[in-house]
Amino acid sequence: MKNDVRQKPHDQMASYLADDMAAVNDLIRDRMASEHAPRIPEVTAHLVEAGGKRLRPMLTLAAAHICGYDGPYHIHLAATVEFIHTATLLHDDVVDESGQRRGRPTANLLWDNKSSVLVGDYLFARSFQLMTETNNIRVLAILSNASATIAEGEVLQLTAAQNLATDESVYLKVVRGKTAALFSAATEVGGVVAGAPVEQIKALYDYGDALGIAFQIADDLLDYQGDAGVTGKNVGDDFRERKLTLPVIKAIAKADAEERAFWTRTIEKGRQEDGDLDHALALLNKHDTLSATRADAMEWAEQAKDALHALPDHPLRGMLHDLADYVVARLT
Repeated sequence: MKNDVRQKPHDQMASYLADDMAAVNDLIRDRMASEHAPRIPEVTAHLVEAGGKRLRPMLTLAAAHICGYDGPYHIHLAATVEFIHTATLLHDDVVDESGQRRGRPTANLLWDNKSSVLVGDYLFARSFQLMTETNNIRVLAILSNASATIAEGEVLQLTAAQNLATDESVYLKVVRGKTAALFSAATEVGGVVAGAPVEQIKALYDYGDALGIAFQIADDLLDYQGDAGVTGKNVGDDFRERKLTLPVIKAIAKADAEERAFWTRTIEKGRQEDGDLDHALALLNKHDTLSATRADAMEWAEQAKDALHALPDHPLRGMLHDLADYVVARLT
């Protein structure tokens, strides 16, 4: 892959969809306004203008275009998806007690937890207003179900994240909830609003689901072997926050009694000492769980690409194919 940023698939998509994305951004700015509570646009603008890739709304736009849509409502749906995503970020940063996102202080750090939670609630409400304007009950069902699934995944993570009994099947439920649900909803509603055939809508759902899982597994792996300057995260943040992600789950499955006692002390009980991260990394390498996790991410990326075969030939279909490769190319 070339180093030129213009070659990155999400940048290619952003260029191809530039007019649509400008309309989405205008709609977002319009709907995050509040006549009576200026704190709402202050907090929202801090996050919305933070320079994120806008990947999820671009997935909605791409799906609609691939399926031949020529109406106005893909803009509403893309803005809806971004509002749901932004609301979950505001809530996540409070739950995780995060101080930084995308290299900038989080809203809860700049303002307070109450503002972050309440503004997140406002954005969820705005997202439902937007989706109802499409007058499409299937779209409403898909995005409302996704919103419930995201919340369910976050609650499941609360109980599973520090429980050594958490296995790969539970991890997958968490990932499907907190990450993949919005990816799959974003792609699926693009096909639904376009009136695409059932098999194309299913293909779009399958693509988003597999892409979201690959994306999250890659993110969890990069926490243990990524470049902080690139990822915006310090190596070992998940370990310090006592999050049971796939590399550690795989290591625990192979652990002897002494190793299990280490994971119990550091993850379940949270008694971490100097040198524990280095020891954790040594155990991950001993059991080759980083390579195994990478293989899982690659497999999900392949599933995402396979799903695209059912879709019409289109330049954006090629970009979605390349995007699946790019998500896991970060791991090489």
